Amino acid sequence: MSSPVDADVIVVGAGPAGGAAAFHLANRGRRVILLEAQAPGRSKPCGGGMAASVQRWFPFDLAPAVDQVIRRVRFTWCLEDPVTAELPGEAPFWIVRRSVLDAFLGQQVVEAGGELRHGCRAGRIERTGDGLWEVAGPGDLRLRARAVVIADGSGSRFAAPLGLGPSRPRFAATASVEVAADPDPADMARFEFGLVHHGFCWVFPRRGGYSIGVGTFVGQQEADSGAVLSALLPSLGLPESAGERRHGQLRLWNGHHPLHGPGVVAVGDAASLCDPFLAEGLRPSLLSGCEAAAALDRWLDGDAPALEHYSLRMREAWGDSMAWGKRIAQVFYRVPRVGYQLGIKRPTAPQRIAQILSGEMGYGEIAQRVIRRLLFQRG
Repeated sequence: MSSPVDADVIVVGAGPAGGAAAFHLANRGRRVILLEAQAPGRSKPCGGGMAASVQRWFPFDLAPAVDQVIRRVRFTWCLEDPVTAELPGEAPFWIVRRSVLDAFLGQQVVEAGGELRHGCRAGRIERTGDGLWEVAGPGDLRLRARAVVIADGSGSRFAAPLGLGPSRPRFAATASVEVAADPDPADMARFEFGLVHHGFCWVFPRRGGYSIGVGTFVGQQEADSGAVLSALLPSLGLPESAGERRHGQLRLWNGHHPLHGPGVVAVGDAASLCDPFLAEGLRPSLLSGCEAAAALDRWLDGDAPALEHYSLRMREAWGDSMAWGKRIAQVFYRVPRVGYQLGIKRPTAPQRIAQILSGEMGYGEIAQRVIRRLLFQRG
């Protein structure tokens, strides 16, 4: 190596969280190397829904990465008993394609002065005796930096061994389908709660088709996604065998845990930030990337407690709400029909969910009333 340090920060994983962290660090003048294991343009099993309110965290316009603007949300039980909510006009819901969003953020990293390397899979991340971090992998990948951001997604191989997030992560089993179609209506997302035992389906319209998913959020048994999709797809005017099915998992929020160590932080799915009730993952990914970059920038300038403050900030800005979201999920998905009638069907409930999806409200503002109603009815 020509120098003992190749970068101020190495970011492992160029998804939304890693891209956001790398951009903000590079934009602050830090030397950043963003590593991505996959080739550019690779599609990922992600519904792609996120609140438009994330725009306030970036100095550039995110519109080029937005595929569809959602202004209404429709809830059903076994494809019937519908309830529709209007999203707040100033904060709609966006649908993005992950391949497009990831590439767009990577472009912003490069334009801000950072370095993006595709096809670089980290195999080993460890702190050396001189206090630096070394990232090594196949071939000649061997880089040293003052700090590392762990952003390698739901299947993270590095977060738990480095003591970041839960030592035993909790996962939701998912199946996703991308279907070519002419969405009607194009501005409405759908959530179906009756077809999936211990979970729900989501249908997000995008340009030229739908992103459809099935998730199980309580227990370890995966949903019979084939049977669920055979019922769901015809309700959209599609053949029951339409689309290519992909199975995956979501790394759900599962308690308050440190997201930092000496010179290292975890962000996004690697930090187990996914919403345990509505499966929202993009907003916390972007939020954590932005917050981690700000903390690392201060830490690199000698502010020793800055990384601890990152963990505390994510608990305050996201984790406290998710603690209530987890409690709601544990009750709701065990008695979903009761939950639908007492929760979704209440006059104010759809608007409250719309506000949660748009980022205007947290679960803590509604949780105690919801849980009391569900437990009382169940009893």
